Amino acid sequence: MTVSGARRSLDERFHTATNHDAATYITHQWLSLRGGNMDNMLGWSRRSVLAAGLAVSSSWLVGRSQAQNPESVMTRPIPHSGEELPIVGLGTAVSFPSADQSQRAALKDVIDALVAGGGKLIDTASVYGNAESVIGDIVRASNARNKIFIATKIEVRSAKAGADEFQRSLQRLRAENVDLLQLHNVSRASQSLSQFREWKAAGRCRYVGITSTFSADYNAMEAIIRREKPDFVQVDYSMDNRAAEKRILPAAADAGAAVLTAMPFGKTSLFRAVKGKSLPDWAKHFDAATWGQFFLKFLLGNKQVTAVIPGTGNADHMIDNLGAARGRLPDAQQRERMAALLAS
Repeated sequence: MTVSGARRSLDERFHTATNHDAATYITHQWLSLRGGNMDNMLGWSRRSVLAAGLAVSSSWLVGRSQAQNPESVMTRPIPHSGEELPIVGLGTAVSFPSADQSQRAALKDVIDALVAGGGKLIDTASVYGNAESVIGDIVRASNARNKIFIATKIEVRSAKAGADEFQRSLQRLRAENVDLLQLHNVSRASQSLSQFREWKAAGRCRYVGITSTFSADYNAMEAIIRREKPDFVQVDYSMDNRAAEKRILPAAADAGAAVLTAMPFGKTSLFRAVKGKSLPDWAKHFDAATWGQFFLKFLLGNKQVTAVIPGTGNADHMIDNLGAARGRLPDAQQRERMAALLAS
């Protein structure tokens, strides 16, 4: 089986997993295809860096209180509409899929921190185990639907299967519509968004988009972007994975598509790469108080990026991530210095 076939097989198995152990096992296998591991994806390295006191400054503690000030969060416009979107959101691929009842309280804290800090974008997918249901339950119980920008994804299927999958996603999210519906992991240049546009016209979603986190599919992705001109493009992009800069980000800019960056902390752990290192003093010139903010601000310093969507199941990390949406962003020269530091 090819890597492409293996990943799609795991997507299917993840989608149908009904218990914590099954979903966790499949997640481990999925990550092995991506060259990562559960510790990296769950932020173990980030916790160890923070615990060691290497990434924490007094300004981060101030940031916890600042996170309660929504007005201080930067936004960027969605090009096709002009609607402003906070530039830091929440990814749900790892911590949310297999959460049991005892873990949901911590995930509610994450979503509460996102909203209290002025964020609103939550990205999920039909194949993320029970993530849609967890999000739907939390948002409904908090009566927060009008404060959340919900983005989900469905797989490449027949029209009937796609319609059924989208309906299931809406049911799980406890929603009549979503803000953004994305065609997940596009792999053929011929793939169309026509059915998605019909749903958009019917008010079942407000925006449509495509995603891929596999560089082997970038040819197809670029062709679809240029032909379909989606509202959104989601692609893997981080300080240690900048392939998207060459073709995908320019194609999205030409099409007027908003860009979401998946896996902004890297296919491998950026936190592991800086373990034992102190944040450089010059990071204060673009208001990065922690390594997490350093990594996110590097991406946001690229004006082609609309929002980053780091995943977390930790409310403190959510608050810290939102700190990247405040203060100054690095300019081109500062970004070159940041990249050189990581490479050193």
